Amino acid sequence: MGKKQDLIKQLIEMQKKFIEIEQKEGVSMEDYFIADEGHPLYHFRQDYMELANKLVDMAHEEKGSHR
Repeated sequence: MGKKQDLIKQLIEMQKKFIEIEQKEGVSMEDYFIADEGHPLYHFRQDYMELANKLVDMAHEEKGSHR
């Protein structure tokens, strides 16, 4: 599997995890933006955004375009 496919797989798994947490416990704004260490969503938003940006950068590089 290529790097791009690995990133997509990771992002989908993160989405599934988020949906599972949201359906079981609900997700407050605090949980999403500033979850405490130890919370399942701790750093989720930042980690997801970093991976998504890497994927976008790879797509731009592949097509020879710019952000």
